Amino acid sequence: MTQSRNNRLAFQASFFQGLGNPLSLMELFDFMPDLYVYAKNSDGEFVRANKVVCRVLGVKEETEIIGRTDFDFFPPAIASQYIEEDRRVIKTNAPLTDQIWLVPDSNGIPQLYTCNKIPLTGKNSEVIGIAGVKRPYSQATSTSKGLTRLMRVVEFVTKHYADPITVTDMAQEIGLSNSQLHREFVKRFGITPNDYIREVRIGVARYQLESEQAPVGEIANRCGFYDQSHFSRGFKSSTGMTPLQYRKRFAPK
Repeated sequence: MTQSRNNRLAFQASFFQGLGNPLSLMELFDFMPDLYVYAKNSDGEFVRANKVVCRVLGVKEETEIIGRTDFDFFPPAIASQYIEEDRRVIKTNAPLTDQIWLVPDSNGIPQLYTCNKIPLTGKNSEVIGIAGVKRPYSQATSTSKGLTRLMRVVEFVTKHYADPITVTDMAQEIGLSNSQLHREFVKRFGITPNDYIREVRIGVARYQLESEQAPVGEIANRCGFYDQSHFSRGFKSSTGMTPLQYRKRFAPK
């Protein structure tokens, strides 16, 4: 039995070693519109990414991100979180599974995604990088009453983030108490309901700061912040930059 297994593994290894261009396997992921697939070296520099990743990073071709890091595309506070997670995988030489991230859609509205990362080892078994995949949370988890209920809350926030909604409004939407919603939300998504509302609003604000020249106060109001100073504090806490610094850095030249 062991010999047969070893023979099969040797057969598999022989095939992949004979590929003229192993990178061609990654091209398959370009046909999966909701899947984010990428690889980085141990310095956090991108070495491969599918078309979905390129679109999110705002580049037309993959060659524009090769050799660059998250700090070239994301605000400092967000890039630091990505890099820190990569380093955990490299340091432990072990996969990191089912991490929850908020990923913006085409309108800038953050959507829940689940992320899995694995270490990539070289010929001498040393870790030389990581590979990661993200997919929509609703697709990555089996349907259950609890998940369906919480996804209704997510949809509620997506529709009403510009309104003065509260955790009480979210809880009433699915017939839970505030404390029950808090427990379920944190257990499932690793973020509090209040923080989720804030991150959705800031995610939309980031998109509008990148794509238009409306005054910061107007954008704050559109995104559900009724006090510009409160918006600026929350924005800097989330991204590491003020709204004006963010616009200067990420708005198209």
